[in-house]
Amino acid sequence: MEDLQLHEAVVFLAAAGVVIPIVKRLHISPVLGFLMIGLAVGPYGLARLADDYTWLSYILITDVAGVRALAELGVIFLLFMIGLELSLERLWAMRRLVLGMGSTQIVVSAIIIGLIAWGFGNPVEVAVLLGACLALSSTAIVMQLLVEQGRFGTGVGQGTFGVLLAQDIAVVPILFLVGAFGVQQGGPLILELGFALIEAALAVGLILGIGRYLIRPLFRFVADADSPELFMAVTLLVIIATASITHAAGLSAALGAFLAGILLAESEYRHEIEVNIEPFKGLLLGLFFMSVAMGIDLFEIMSNPGWIFLSVAGLIIIKALIMTVIARAFGFNPGQSLEMGLLLGQGGEFAFLVLGLALGYQLLPDATAQFMLIVVGATMFLTPLTAKLGQHLRTLISAREQTEADVEIATDLKGHVIIVGYGRTGKLLAALLDRQQIAHIGLDLDARRVADLSAEGVPIFRGDASRAAILAKANLKQAAVLAICTDDHAATELVLGAAQREAPDVPVIARAHDTRHAEVLMSHGASRVVPEVLECGLHLGQVMFEHVGLPSTVARDLVDAQRTELSLALDASARHQPAQAEAEKVT
Repeated sequence: MEDLQLHEAVVFLAAAGVVIPIVKRLHISPVLGFLMIGLAVGPYGLARLADDYTWLSYILITDVAGVRALAELGVIFLLFMIGLELSLERLWAMRRLVLGMGSTQIVVSAIIIGLIAWGFGNPVEVAVLLGACLALSSTAIVMQLLVEQGRFGTGVGQGTFGVLLAQDIAVVPILFLVGAFGVQQGGPLILELGFALIEAALAVGLILGIGRYLIRPLFRFVADADSPELFMAVTLLVIIATASITHAAGLSAALGAFLAGILLAESEYRHEIEVNIEPFKGLLLGLFFMSVAMGIDLFEIMSNPGWIFLSVAGLIIIKALIMTVIARAFGFNPGQSLEMGLLLGQGGEFAFLVLGLALGYQLLPDATAQFMLIVVGATMFLTPLTAKLGQHLRTLISAREQTEADVEIATDLKGHVIIVGYGRTGKLLAALLDRQQIAHIGLDLDARRVADLSAEGVPIFRGDASRAAILAKANLKQAAVLAICTDDHAATELVLGAAQREAPDVPVIARAHDTRHAEVLMSHGASRVVPEVLECGLHLGQVMFEHVGLPSTVARDLVDAQRTELSLALDASARHQPAQAEAEKVT
């Protein structure tokens, strides 16, 4: 860490300030943006000219060692965030996709790629590591593509997410594998690996056992202090401390951060921690990808373009074919299977991590590592193009079949959201759900709208939600919530009635025009109702308060208090109406 020079930090932050706005405007993954900047500012890029033009040394990075020391923190934060998302409830709901299809993809891909690497003369250890790390795909790039396109809730989106989730979990045993190969003492490989796994299991058990009794009480104590600074400090302490413990035990520091995330995944502080850590994770991961790209020598591509091209094309084709066959075996139709294969055909960011660790243990030659870094990076650059190709081929193969299968597969999941009415409000809710990676299904009666959105891969189908049979097809009983977004008053009441008959225990949120309509919907069984006129007035009120000089936090608190008061009044009115109607009947 002491090798990090101030000007290197300045170069990185300046690059981040340039890259992030540009890639967002161009709808490119930030990962690819950071890789391109790393290629440009690194020692194998423009820094080659620093000897001739000394001023370049002040705006470029000529020494990667210090940057990599800080970039390792990015991997630690990434593993922590992955652990934080792996709640047992989510894993159990997606067990068929994660434990079934995802695990099969990893094992089959690792075996086939490993055998190919071994056939090219690599030692067994190197072939195993190459097979394992190249079986993984890029979670960062693929998830961003799905969310940006609004396709996370589709069958393809959910299937892809299940495989990526399995790959994220597989990082942990792969890290064990690298450590086991790295500390071999010359004994039998199986024996060395067995000892390493036993040591790792003891360390993991110790952290999870002790952490369960210490970390949650610690966060409750800190939360009572009501200090955001203290909460942030303790969060960072837990991440770094667990990473240090596993590192001291001879395991990966990233593994410790992963375990810390798992410990906090089921706690009530999970979402607050995610919000606090996200900026750190994004910046440090950007630094990690830049450091990886800085170690790639583009002149290697020019000196051996044929093998680079064949390797890049071969990796994408092999992984795409394997994923396509496995997806078909797990019930996806041909179009969906092919699209998933092309979506997951690239190498991933964890390949950079594994190759870097393997180099540190001197498990593979520098030339091999350099070659594979170039191949993985090239496949990641090509991902947006292969994803677009997969989507186009899926549409050509069977657009109608794909739409029906999407609904069927997506409704196999528990905890999804059903959106009735896919106008502006429905689309807004869908976008919010996509960004939080929550499965959803849309119902709408507009045939043209359904056809257009289905062609784009949006999880929507035509159906009258006022019919209980349609709600049953959307698996309402297993849904987390039903959101009624239509602006038709009578239709909203009909849908609400059908929902109460089909699944009275499922929460229903609805859109109302005004407070009077909201009272009617509440009396019919809606869990929460949002009157458009009321919300518009409250929002205008908050803006008004800010313009007359009140601080934004005070204005928000005043409006929230008014919103709560009106909400309580609506609830009371809804409870009063049935009682009043019953009294009138008795009279």
